[in-house]
Amino acid sequence: MEAIDNIVEEIKVLAHDLAEEVKKLIHEGNVRRIIVKDDKGNTFVEIPVSVAAVGAVLAPIVAAMGALAAMAAKFTIVVEKAPPAAPPPPPPSPPQ
Repeated sequence: MEAIDNIVEEIKVLAHDLAEEVKKLIHEGNVRRIIVKDDKGNTFVEIPVSVAAVGAVLAPIVAAMGALAAMAAKFTIVVEKAPPAAPPPPPPSPPQ
């Protein structure tokens, strides 16, 4: 059986919602990378989760999202997430 490395999700947002959506995704915890693209597919920002995990880095990232919002009206946020953890195996049944 083949293992799943990443789950990719695309979220379309308007400029005024961009910073709030990125902030929400960073706090989610299972996000590995966030890529912000304009409506033409040009990549503006790529945020690896290792950088976003540091709390002090969060404010400049959100400020950059606000500056990006002035450049275009619509954005696509591409989110790479870690696959959900497999459930633990059931405990062995007691001997009879």
